[in-house]
Amino acid sequence: QVQLVESGGGLVQAGGSLRLRCTASGLPFSQYTMGWFRQVPGREREFVASITWGGKTTAYGDSVKGRFTISRDNAKGTVHLQMNSLKPEDTAVYYCSAPGNAYGPAYSNKNHYIHWGQGTQVTVSS
Repeated sequence: QVQLVESGGGLVQAGGSLRLRCTASGLPFSQYTMGWFRQVPGREREFVASITWGGKTTAYGDSVKGRFTISRDNAKGTVHLQMNSLKPEDTAVYYCSAPGNAYGPAYSNKNHYIHWGQGTQVTVSS
């Protein structure tokens, strides 16, 4: 059974930084693209970032480009999201995700992802 567990969320002031971590189990992690999405109540889940199985290709949502960085450690089965220059509009629940197929590209469409973590809250105060 695939399990994705996020950690590292919290409360931070605008302009600050947070580093999210997702620990994966139950799948051959080094073969899978990994993604981060976020969601606020009443809105659709929004693409944040993704990284291919080997870490060579990344993709970012327009609203986070230049501020967020996704990375992975295949030996540890973890994927990180470094978030800098945080803004109040970054406030959301952040989810780690994995698609249903191995060796895929850096998907940005949430419909490619079938495994989801429970989410971690990020709150940015102004």
